[in-house]
Amino acid sequence: MKSSLALLAALGLLPIALAQTPSHTPPTPAAMAQHEVQRYTTLLTLTPAQVEQATTIFTTEATARQNSRASERAAHQAMEAAIKSNDTATIQSTATTMGQMAGEAMAAHALAQAQFYALLTTDQKTKFGELEKEHMMMGGPGRGPMR
Repeated sequence: MKSSLALLAALGLLPIALAQTPSHTPPTPAAMAQHEVQRYTTLLTLTPAQVEQATTIFTTEATARQNSRASERAAHQAMEAAIKSNDTATIQSTATTMGQMAGEAMAAHALAQAQFYALLTTDQKTKFGELEKEHMMMGGPGRGPMR
């Protein structure tokens, strides 16, 4: 009986404890870029100069992605509201906007990958291609290695 009461008391306090748990803070663009560069350094044996340039490239890409997240969230909220109100015109225009945002994100990623690829030696490019092929087999088309 005492253990049941203790369990009920603990379960009653659980929502309060969870409410006080700090929310997840997403990584900074610099941290995301650093993580990506570390993976590439391990996989491709990047030189210090390549690491420096890749860090700049991927920090720029991650910053652009972070800056676009607020707009993407707003578009998703607008879409949800339009669906709930059966506002077909807003659904169409928001879908178009969301498609454009997705295209811009894909272009930004592809540009960063192109800049990074240009830094690589011939041997690194060969290894990069092998990694990309392996990843595409596992993760589907349109994905670069380790993404």
